[in-house]
Amino acid sequence: MVDVRFYKNKGPLTLAQIAEICGAELLDASKASETIADLASMEKANSQDICFFFDKKAKAKASEMKAKACISTNELKEFIPAHVIVLVCDNPKLASLKLNEALYELNAPKPQIAASAHISPQASLGQNCYVGENAVIAAGVKIGHNCRIEANAVIDENCVIGDNCRIGVGAHISYCLMGNDCYIFSGAQIGQDGFGFMMINGQHKRIPQLGRVIIGNDVEIGANACVDRGALDDTVIGDGCRIDNLTQVAHNVVLGRGCILVSQVGIAGSTHLGDYVVLGGQVGLADHVNIGSGTQIAAQSGVMSDIGPGQVMMGSPAVPIKQFMRQTAFVQKAVKK
Repeated sequence: MVDVRFYKNKGPLTLAQIAEICGAELLDASKASETIADLASMEKANSQDICFFFDKKAKAKASEMKAKACISTNELKEFIPAHVIVLVCDNPKLASLKLNEALYELNAPKPQIAASAHISPQASLGQNCYVGENAVIAAGVKIGHNCRIEANAVIDENCVIGDNCRIGVGAHISYCLMGNDCYIFSGAQIGQDGFGFMMINGQHKRIPQLGRVIIGNDVEIGANACVDRGALDDTVIGDGCRIDNLTQVAHNVVLGRGCILVSQVGIAGSTHLGDYVVLGGQVGLADHVNIGSGTQIAAQSGVMSDIGPGQVMMGSPAVPIKQFMRQTAFVQKAVKK
């Protein structure tokens, strides 16, 4: 059961409403007026809840279901107990997302500016914004409508943030132009110096970092992630990208649309990713590497050279995944000899 101390429950909903929201068919039309109070996992759902069943491997658990109703597929409905009201659709995972959004929402603060917030007179905020305790918004900053700047967040001079953005607790935004509908999670650091040095007379001399961070629309950057600004050219995060917690995106990196970086990914400077590239956890990319659109790189892989579009890679150095499997099998056989 979802804890309503943290999430607002907008129910109950009738099964007729749920069927419409999810694009599902209610197999017993006489149950259309029955109401659902909550959404739960198949294992924990009780007689007032609805659950989802979409994994054939879980059919044994499905027989023990105690939910009032279940959304599943035509293929799997036969494994649902007779006492459970059944709705069917082509994609129960998508249905669960739709119902989740319809039934719950985060407890969000009302638009207001905390008395302890520090906002420059030369900054501008749109309508319906929230600014939390001790947040700092510097001169020249432009923030759009319906934004949420949480406690202790810092937005440095002349940054631009679009509409419907959320800047998490303690995040720091500098040298950045950001689009609409972005969420920068707590502790993220956007626009810090790129890691650039030159050896001069036995000393590491810092190379001035004169670029920016350009963030598109509908981007999420996770807690304690770091996106460095460019040295001369910009660091660019394309529309729809999802960057997990504890990732490092170095200076002059360019991400295309819809890329996914899972936790602890590290991307070295001037690397370019195409659209919809997926990097698993702890993947490391060398500098000046180009990764083609649609490529997927498995967790803990190391990439040292360019990869064309649509590849599935694994290992360090990364190779096509079938080759990696053959290499692994060969080593295992060799060890046993």
